[in-house]
Order: sequence, then structure tokens, then C-alpha cells
Amino acid sequence: MKIGWRWIKSLPLASRLFLSHLVVMMVGVLSFIIISRISSPRFFFLHLERLENEGLDLIDVRTDLVQGFDIAWRRSTLLSVLVGATAAGGLSYWVSRRIVLRLLEMEQITQRYAAGQLNARWPKSEIPELNRLGVSFNRMAASLEGVEARRRELIGDMTHELRTPLTVVRGYLEELADGGIEASPDIYLRLVRETKRLERLVNDLQELSKAEAGYLPINIQPVNLLPLLESLVLRFADQLLEDGPLLQLECPPHLPLALADIDRVEQVLVNLLGNAVRHTTSGFITIRASSEKFKIWIAVIDTGMGIVAEDLPHVFERFWRADKSRDRHSGGTGIGLTISRRLVELQGGEIKVESDFGKGSTFSFSLPLA
Repeated sequence: MKIGWRWIKSLPLASRLFLSHLVVMMVGVLSFIIISRISSPRFFFLHLERLENEGLDLIDVRTDLVQGFDIAWRRSTLLSVLVGATAAGGLSYWVSRRIVLRLLEMEQITQRYAAGQLNARWPKSEIPELNRLGVSFNRMAASLEGVEARRRELIGDMTHELRTPLTVVRGYLEELADGGIEASPDIYLRLVRETKRLERLVNDLQELSKAEAGYLPINIQPVNLLPLLESLVLRFADQLLEDGPLLQLECPPHLPLALADIDRVEQVLVNLLGNAVRHTTSGFITIRASSEKFKIWIAVIDTGMGIVAEDLPHVFERFWRADKSRDRHSGGTGIGLTISRRLVELQGGEIKVESDFGKGSTFSFSLPLA
């Protein structure tokens, strides 16, 4: 018994389906034969008795009639079983093949996907359950394809960005080792500056990878943003020179509560204010907060160099810089705005930019009202 059960468990799905159909068919046929064998003679005898009661003399031919009925019943039953079993077996085989064919297609597609063909997709099926499975697989495949594409882009961008500070550090170290330059505090400060930039770049890349993968912890709760805005104004005002831009806050005294993570909002504002300070030498930097029906909008407005219109669609891309003449030593890592956009999206908001080249820029983002 155990050997037979193990043999059945080792069968492929098509054979199992076909075998299950055959078992169901055999049960149906046996039920038909047993019930008809028990009930048919009784019904036939009742029919003969009714004919005799109506005056027909069937005594001499009764035995022949019963034998003839029995022979006819056997032949018709045999013929019915043969024809029915053949038709049912053929149909069961066809249905089993149709079901397994789609599963074999899925196996081939998953093998292609595992081999690196990330554009492989499962076609539609006329079987609703398999079709839903295919839709789920295609959704998963599209998501993984996007993750893989972002991973490759991130590795390429990261390699490009790391190459510059590493080349500078190696160049100074080789010159120091060969005696081409003399060691001095200025040389050491340059090396420290490059290593700090490498550290900052690595930290930002780690933050970006978590943000794009959705792994950053976001603690959404009702928060009052006014104390945060006031503290940021005080913090960044200390960094501005006397002849630099004036930092100011425009906010209603009773700002509605927002549904947000206060630490992530601060991170976004620090990125936006840092960019504004770096690109604004005079004029104003304004933090403006306002509310509408379902949102709170926070804007960082500066009178700096601005961004040309054709560059605006690329502002939130990784490692993109508006001023191509600025080298990588003059500012941030180039992914602060990318991180900011993802942090805003994780909190249910949106971020946008408006700019007039030579006159300034406005970066604004929204957060849901509590």
C-alpha cells in the first residue's frame, strides 16, 4: 500500500490529473452498473405484471422476454461503458494537457527569468486561477526588473562618483611617496577633505538605497511643524555671512498639524536649505509654509543662480548637478534631492521645483493634513 502511494506521489501533475479523472469516471460507471443492475429487472417485471393485468397472456413468452431484456441490457451497458470511457478518457487527457501546458510555460518563463531575461512575462490564460497567478507573477517580475535596473544604475553612478575622490587621494599619496611634493598641513587638509567626502558619499548612498527599496523606517504621526521651521531658521542663520543672503520664515501663527515623520521632514528641509545656501550669495532665502484643503505645503525659496528650464526635469535624478562648471569638491554628493523626493513620497506627499535662471529657485513639498 505504501509503495503504491509513493508511486502515485511521484507521478507528474498531468498524470495525476488524468488518473483522478479516470477514478471519478470509474466510480460513476460502477455506480451506474450496480444501480441499473438492481433496479432495471424489478422495473421490467413490474411492467410485465401491468401488461398481464391488462389482459395480455405473457406466461409462455415471459422467460424469453426476461432473457431478451437481460441480453439487451448487457450489450447496451457494455457499449455505453466503452463509448463513455473512451470519450471521458480522451476529454480528461485533453483537459489535463491544457492545464499542465500553462504550468510548463510558466516553468520555462521562470527559467528564462532566472537566467537573466528580466523582460520575460507569462501570457494570459483562459483558466481564471492560472490567469490570476500569471498576473501576480508578471507584477512581481516587473517590480524585480525595476529593482535590478535601479541597482545597475546605482552601481554605475556610484563607481563614477567614487572614482574622482579616490583618484585625488591616490595622486597626493603617490606624490608624497615619490617626493614630488613636500608634506604640509595644506596637503593633509586636502586629503582629509577628500576622505570626508568619501564618507559622506557612502552614507548618502546607503540612505538612498534604503529609501528606494522602502526599508527606511517612517514614523507617521500628527506633528506641529512650526517649532521645527523656527529651529532650522536659527541653525542656518548662523552659517550665513554678514554680506550673504537673509534667511527668513513666512508661516501663519497657527499652522495645522501634519501627518508626517518629524525627523524625515527635518532631513528634507536640511537638504533643501543646504542647496539654497550653497547657491545663493545675496538676497533672500525664505521658508514658507501654507495649508490648503488636504495638504500642508512647505517651500524653500531663494534668489540664487537658478536652474535653466531644460534642466528642471533632471533635478531629482541621482548625481545630477545643475551647474556643470562646479566640480565635485564644491558641494554635496549629488543625491540629496533624490533622497528628499523619496522621503516625501514615503510620507504620502509630493515634491516639485520651479526656477527662473539667474533669479532663483523654489523647492516645495506637501504633506497630508492630520
